[in-house]
Amino acid sequence: MTDHDATTLHILNKHPDHTRFRACLDAMAPGDALLLIENAVLALADVAIPLPEVTYALQADCEARGLSAHRPREVEQLDYIGMTHLTDRFPRLISW
Repeated sequence: MTDHDATTLHILNKHPDHTRFRACLDAMAPGDALLLIENAVLALADVAIPLPEVTYALQADCEARGLSAHRPREVEQLDYIGMTHLTDRFPRLISW
């Protein structure tokens, strides 16, 4: 993956029906990136939910929810080490 001009990594753990899920997406600025973890990975199964161009998902959470095998969306899935490296690349992190 190449580095983007992203300034903020938004780490989202809320289910797509949760109000903070929408608040997170609304708060994203051009160049920001999104990392889906925990129940937020369920958004990958619904193509009607718009996700930013730069979106990642935690692989373990996708596997735990049965989303890894059929890969409903082509987002980069990261292991825990990859997630750690990703967080190191951004000057700002916001957890939702």
